[in-house]
Amino acid sequence: MNAFFKSLFKKTDSAELPFSYAIRRSLRAAKVRIVVKPGKVEVVAPLKALEANIHQFVLSQRQWVIQALAKMAAAAQIANLAPQRYHDGVQVPYQGGYFRLTLKPSKLKRIKIEFNAGFIALMPDTLPAREQSELLRTALINWFKKQARIQVDLQITKHAGKHNLHPRSISIKQQKSRWGSCGAHNDIAINWLLLLAPSEILEYVVVHELCHILEKNHSPRFWALVADHLPNYRQHRRWLKTHGDQLMKGL
Repeated sequence: MNAFFKSLFKKTDSAELPFSYAIRRSLRAAKVRIVVKPGKVEVVAPLKALEANIHQFVLSQRQWVIQALAKMAAAAQIANLAPQRYHDGVQVPYQGGYFRLTLKPSKLKRIKIEFNAGFIALMPDTLPAREQSELLRTALINWFKKQARIQVDLQITKHAGKHNLHPRSISIKQQKSRWGSCGAHNDIAINWLLLLAPSEILEYVVVHELCHILEKNHSPRFWALVADHLPNYRQHRRWLKTHGDQLMKGL
């Protein structure tokens, strides 16, 4: 690479910034702009832009860049939420964390999932190795559905009495585009995939649907009712908007 082309690219570190950035000079650039990619910050600048001015511009956008990097890092983590294959030692997502899956031989006829600071799968001795991954996935999904019902019941017990928000029925489903629903007759459905998220996210969705028992809309009165149960509900709502698409991919 000759000296001219070397001058078009420069890696910059600064004690004032918690990230480094690369400057790329461009003949077509009319002004300085910042491009953020996962783990990478690039500043595109006109050929004649002073480096000091470029640095001041990056400083002025410091908070935006930090937030963009954090958002991309979180999205990348959730994009790899579920393992490609299920086997001994793999990490399984649960309530916002990851827990080791340990396989143990068993005389049982079917896989049984237990949880004690990690997932334990009791594996039938006769199970063919080629079928293990998919059957483990199915067994985990069944465990999550049962656990979701337990957690949803706990949240309803916690919140329903405050404003007499008692559903007619509760069901656990895997919905493709909804986290929960409350029907005309107050039948509530909750998506079990919420168990992959931090526990407060499930609580928010349960409260959201319970509040629809009194308010069948998203009016200011509805959100005031939600806030009366969960003053920080906006934070949980933002989490779902940010991570929901990846979370929907499930196990």
